[in-house]
Amino acid sequence: MTEELFRQDATLRECAATITAIEDVAGAPGIRLDRTVFYPLGGGQAGDSGELLEGGRVLRVVDTRKSKESQGIVHLLEAGQVVAAQVGDNVTARIDWQRRERHMRLHTTTHLLCALLPLPVDGCSITADYARMDFVTTEPLDKDALESGIARLIAGAHAVSTRWITDAELDANPALVRTMSVQPPRGLGRVRL
Repeated sequence: MTEELFRQDATLRECAATITAIEDVAGAPGIRLDRTVFYPLGGGQAGDSGELLEGGRVLRVVDTRKSKESQGIVHLLEAGQVVAAQVGDNVTARIDWQRRERHMRLHTTTHLLCALLPLPVDGCSITADYARMDFVTTEPLDKDALESGIARLIAGAHAVSTRWITDAELDANPALVRTMSVQPPRGLGRVRL
């Protein structure tokens, strides 16, 4: 398992970590760490990119994914990148903060959109360049009204905060999950709202 530091503080930009595995992922090197600030692809949101700094070398991370085999997180490097690092080596994991911040802004905007449209969601995609939400409706949506509604909510400068609830609390209040196709990450006994 990888300790997911980003779940406690999404503003962390880097951390010290130890390499726990180096593997081939579809022809590209993948590195697993004991802890990370890199958010992996999931729930419609793109994974983080950045770099791993080791012994004066820079390993460029182009994507981050959950490992199906280990339940850890794999930091995918550019194909063909030579990895001189070894299991047990210490690294500094540093995210591309500008990309993360764009993910965070667009993610929050999708929550604002959900506040304006009390409809079920059947999918979404959040990248550094755009966000898309698929609402279940047969009625046309008024784009101008949605844009002005989002602008009004943003202009209100409302505080954005997170809190934790237990898996049992989420199960008792299923209306907290608006998406039909994606569930919040579970397995820790608690879920971040």
